[in-house]
Amino acid sequence: MYYVYVLLEKESGNRYIGFSSNLRQRVKKHKSGSAARLTRNGQWELVYYEAYLSRADATKREYRLKQNGRARR
Repeated sequence: MYYVYVLLEKESGNRYIGFSSNLRQRVKKHKSGSAARLTRNGQWELVYYEAYLSRADATKREYRLKQNGRARR
């Protein structure tokens, strides 16, 4: 199972979109500051996720979410 997830930084309102095969572990890494460089500082909270059976479907969805977010800005 693969997960596409959205994290929200409480203070600034910044969002982070990613995907992982182990959602709990990945969110834990983000919160501890040992994950993506963008999420090393701040209080990140999981606000949304979707589950997919294939990695290809998850990466396509992650890409679409990231593109959609950039278009709105």
